[in-house]
Amino acid sequence: MFDNKQQQATLSTESGFTIVESLVALLVVAILLAAIAPVLVMSVATRVQAKRIESATDAAKSYIDGVRTGIITAPDSPITNSTSDFAISSYDPPSVGSLTCTANSYCSAPATNLYCVSVDGNNCTTDNTKNFVIQAIRYNKGTVSTGGTPTNITDSTKGYQLGIRVYRSDGFASAGGNLKKAPNKQTTFTGGLGDRKTPLIEITTEITRGTTFSDLCNRLKNASNANSTCS
Repeated sequence: MFDNKQQQATLSTESGFTIVESLVALLVVAILLAAIAPVLVMSVATRVQAKRIESATDAAKSYIDGVRTGIITAPDSPITNSTSDFAISSYDPPSVGSLTCTANSYCSAPATNLYCVSVDGNNCTTDNTKNFVIQAIRYNKGTVSTGGTPTNITDSTKGYQLGIRVYRSDGFASAGGNLKKAPNKQTTFTGGLGDRKTPLIEITTEITRGTTFSDLCNRLKNASNANSTCS
């Protein structure tokens, strides 16, 4: 009988967690998860946004290379005001509400200087969250003398400055308001999906065309000396 009682006492000291202890442990875990959840969400959102901006930068570089090599035609958006310096910020962003764009080609609506860069192989639409739409702005600075009258250069074969904005395809949806431009900037550090109405990047570059010094001189000479002769 003595041995049996000793065995029972030994077994009672090896019992597991009680229900109360388990609930306390679950509560502690829940509090820890709630504390680190915002950090995890912020980290994932920032990583996704950074990847989106990186992809938009690659899309912009590919478009510029395509225009330079002639694979992509020059955008149909000449700014010919030779009295002021080129500033992409002075050019209005595209309108929203419609988007008719075939993959990797210029759009027909809402403007013909919009170029669809397809990431997923589909057309750019207002509900597509992966593809990009590039707004291309061509500035033909300079004038040529036509019968003694200064005439703005509009021929893209003479070279031009190119400004581009890269927007998210779904930013063209009517919901959320109009598209934005500088000084609005897309932030890399974000806790959400980012501002789809703000351009991911804005770039200005030079597209050099023409084979003569006269072509280059006419395009780049100071507007105050528009009637000067390039020779």
